[in-house]
Amino acid sequence: MRAALKLHELPRCACKPDDHVLQHDLSQRTSCRGHRRHLSLHRHRERGKEGQVLHRSKRGWVWNQFFVIEEYTGPDPVLVGRLHSDVDSGDGNIKYILSGEGAGTIFVIDDKTGNIHATKTLDREEQAQYTLTAQAVNRETNKPLEPPSEFIVKVQDINDNPPEFLHGPYYGRVAEMSNVGTSVIKVTATDADDPTYGNSARLVYSILQGQPYFSVEPQTGIIRTALPNMDREARQEYDVVIQAKDMGGHMGGLSGTTQVKITLTDVNDNPPKFAQGVYAMAVSEDKVPGEEVGRLKARDPDLAENGLVDYRILEGDGMNLFEITKDSETQEAVIKLKKPVDFETKRSYTLKVEASNPHVDPRFTAWGPYKDTTIVKISVEDADEPPTFIAPGYNFEVEENAAAGTLVGRVHAKDTDIMNNPIRYMILRYTDLEEFFTINTEDGIIKTTRPLDREAQAWHNISVSAAEIGGHHQDAKVRVNIKVKDVNDNAPEFATQNEVLVCENLIETVSATDKDEMAHRQHFHFSLAPEVANNHSFSLKDNRDSTASIFVIRKGFSRMSQDVYHLPIEINDNGVPPMSSTNTLIIRVCSCDSKDTILSCNVEPFILSAGLSTGALIAILACIVILLAIVVLFVALRRQKKEPLIVFEEEDIRENIITYDDEGGGEEDTEAFDIATLQNPDGANGFLPRKDIKPELQYPMRPGLRPIGNSVDVDDFIKTRISDADNDPTAPPYDSIQIYGYEGRGSIAGSLSSLESVTTDSDLDYDYLQSWGPRFKKLADLYGTKDSADDNS
Repeated sequence: MRAALKLHELPRCACKPDDHVLQHDLSQRTSCRGHRRHLSLHRHRERGKEGQVLHRSKRGWVWNQFFVIEEYTGPDPVLVGRLHSDVDSGDGNIKYILSGEGAGTIFVIDDKTGNIHATKTLDREEQAQYTLTAQAVNRETNKPLEPPSEFIVKVQDINDNPPEFLHGPYYGRVAEMSNVGTSVIKVTATDADDPTYGNSARLVYSILQGQPYFSVEPQTGIIRTALPNMDREARQEYDVVIQAKDMGGHMGGLSGTTQVKITLTDVNDNPPKFAQGVYAMAVSEDKVPGEEVGRLKARDPDLAENGLVDYRILEGDGMNLFEITKDSETQEAVIKLKKPVDFETKRSYTLKVEASNPHVDPRFTAWGPYKDTTIVKISVEDADEPPTFIAPGYNFEVEENAAAGTLVGRVHAKDTDIMNNPIRYMILRYTDLEEFFTINTEDGIIKTTRPLDREAQAWHNISVSAAEIGGHHQDAKVRVNIKVKDVNDNAPEFATQNEVLVCENLIETVSATDKDEMAHRQHFHFSLAPEVANNHSFSLKDNRDSTASIFVIRKGFSRMSQDVYHLPIEINDNGVPPMSSTNTLIIRVCSCDSKDTILSCNVEPFILSAGLSTGALIAILACIVILLAIVVLFVALRRQKKEPLIVFEEEDIRENIITYDDEGGGEEDTEAFDIATLQNPDGANGFLPRKDIKPELQYPMRPGLRPIGNSVDVDDFIKTRISDADNDPTAPPYDSIQIYGYEGRGSIAGSLSSLESVTTDSDLDYDYLQSWGPRFKKLADLYGTKDSADDNS
């Protein structure tokens, strides 16, 4: 049989021991529940199958849970328990070993006696249990005498953690006027102690501050209202303090608190109210409709839409003259003028104004009407008003040609104010620039200043101003329309041009017009003038409809002898007084065909020779035009052939640089030009014609042309070459570039060509260029500047 390692304990529970299996020596507390579990395990192993007897093998290790109270602060280490093996005879040959969580640091074992101690204070909230392994070995050989086995050391909880509100402070909202018991907010506290052991984590809530308005449920932490009809307008915010206490709220328990701020939200429980029963306002009579008269406000202590107020006029003698609106920003009632008021007509008005809530909470309708009324008294103030004309406008008539000072009419204005000041009248001159009329400043009588001509201007539209004498310079204006009545003072005349074209037996109708107005059934009367009444060429018939017909009574007209006839016609308008005039009708005789269609009335055909018709003239003119076009085209083509191949529009040829890629043919270049002559003018003994253009005639050299000798006057040389080029008949007609290779003989400067120079720049002196004149000033400045620069360096 194997030896058994026993754990001895102090018996502190009423559990039945199994002496040959397990004995505990505990310094603190023993778990009877662990014994029962262990015993039941062995009983289960003894049952086995039916009819079979099982023998239990004796174990060397029998373990259960050890318990250690947390936060132990005694002076000595806490004895957790004691290990003992059956093979331990007490001679010290047995060595006890402990390993696992906290072994050697938190838990130590006496290797001789097997006593286990806790050397440090344990905190269950940090670690609730520890798993350890125990073993008995030979002290000398370290060979195991017992197989290793595990056991658990549990840290037993004590009430060492107060409740905590992790989400505080809290903010709650509840509507005002809520019923008692209305839920506001729930608060929750936590306790770090073991909720499965004792009452360390059993919490109870209570209210420390906030009575009698609120209460809290002890078990759930729900805060509820405790008073009815809490009014937000009286008090809006409440500070509540809630306590959570463990140990079921009993004495000795730990507690924690939190702040809860509770706000009452608004409901529409207040009607609008005017501060005054009567409001007094005033408005001047010169105010225009739409202007503000005054403001009033009904105050509602509710918020947002619960505090909105609408206004309306219920009754009053000024309902038609005033209107009421609302200022949405200030919630004020704005009374405005709807129609003009007159101090002289009525001096005061009364309005009854109502204020009401548009949004009414049905829960509080029984609390009374959510509206209020007030009286508004409006007094009309007198103002210095401009005069008022009796009529909005005046229409007068005056005959034309009436003498100056003729009465036209009278305008009248009055002062509507109490003072009734006298009125001064005047015509606004920008409406009567030519000053046809004048007005009496005191009585408003309008007269003419000179005779009027209806035909020149039939209507005169003027403006008259009326202002109070001694007033505030306010005036009123009125429109005066003056019609000039017609008088028959204009004789009639032809309505259209006084020239007609006639053929033989052709009838022509003429009409007349009159600048004067034609009366009803009035018409013009036509007749031939007495001096032509008996002519034998034309006759006239009055059609009695303001027209007349002209007849040709003569047969055959000789247009060569006379082609124009003048026929004086007398026209009478039958007016009062009657007016008449004699108008000359010009009759031009035209050539006509057999159907009396006018062919021509001009005199040119008589001058032309017979046989040339109009078609022939047109053909001749067309030929002339074609010939001119041909000549113009020919000239244009000729000019185009003489233009150069390269044309630079709107540019100077001297401003362009033409680059040629041809580098020259060496000796072949001398075939086209006599370069030797250009370089040595002494070799040109005669006229050298251009080889690029073949001249038609050879011209001898002018007597005055001679080679340049030893002269160093380059200016004369250039002028001579220019003269030769201008007088050369074989030269092109446009400017060309003349190339001069000759630089003169006997010059102290030698050659200016860079190709023939064998000396360096430092060996040359160019001071003589300053004396060559303005043509070489640029060259002298360039070389002189370089020399000066060299000298300075």
